[in-house]
Amino acid sequence: MYRILIIEDDFTMAGAIKKQLEAWGNEASCVEDFRNVIPAFVAYDPHMVLVDIMLPFYNGYHWCGEIRRISNVPIVFLSSASDNMNIVMAMNMGGDDFIPKPVDLSVMTAKIQAVLRRTYDMGGKIPVLEHRGAILNLNDTSMTYQGERVELTKNEFRILQTLLENKGKVVSREALMTKLWQMDSYVEENTLTVNVTRLRRKLEGAGLRDFITTKVGSGYIVE
Repeated sequence: MYRILIIEDDFTMAGAIKKQLEAWGNEASCVEDFRNVIPAFVAYDPHMVLVDIMLPFYNGYHWCGEIRRISNVPIVFLSSASDNMNIVMAMNMGGDDFIPKPVDLSVMTAKIQAVLRRTYDMGGKIPVLEHRGAILNLNDTSMTYQGERVELTKNEFRILQTLLENKGKVVSREALMTKLWQMDSYVEENTLTVNVTRLRRKLEGAGLRDFITTKVGSGYIVE
């Protein structure tokens, strides 16, 4: 069962879409406050987002960009403005598909099922760790931020992985060194300091300032 968040200001249409999605065994929720979409997104933690382009206050492109800062969840656009320019814009903003209005519910369902299947069923969900828009892919040991790849060494990747796995908790220097040792990558205390410093510089260079915080006498934390 997948959770799908619907960002559509035509409440009649939103209700019809919600009913169709639930008929296919999914859960669905409709956004009601179009000034504050992100809190609704975070609270619902959906597997997919359906978003109209034309919305009150901020358009769908804006909310797609805001969601992409914190998540790589599939986003499907809905719009009566189905000209090539809007379709290209939707894809370039991070959308995964585009459904023109008036919406054919059967076509919509087929497209949604296809995107969900590609994302979650075929080979399983890609294991990632995400924080503040930074995405650490555990399959290929890569990190991306705002669409740009950040090259990390093996030790830098493992340090960042450990900190993200313990997000919100202080990880001691001893625990980090033990973790790296268990991964067949022995480091001394000075070497750990050098690696953390280099990792910070790379994160800052990508635009992620104060991503790793030092707790003097305790260790490091990603808050």
